Amino acid sequence: MSVHRSALCRGPYGGEGAAAGGTGCSDPAIFEVARHGRPPLPVCPVHLGPALLMASGVLWPPEIRLIGRVTGLRP
Repeated sequence: MSVHRSALCRGPYGGEGAAAGGTGCSDPAIFEVARHGRPPLPVCPVHLGPALLMASGVLWPPEIRLIGRVTGLRP
């Protein structure tokens, strides 16, 4: 997990090149969604669902990896 700790969310579309900023979300990525023919898409919890529905190349059934930790939640 330490490799991705500084990854920022690129959801929900996961744009490439100049559009790599996605929605401009500056939250840290907690999940990584596998895609066909594209690099994995790092997303925050808010953009996980929309990314599964709208990002290009998402595998089905989806492959989701946990790459970070959610902080600030109370039990």
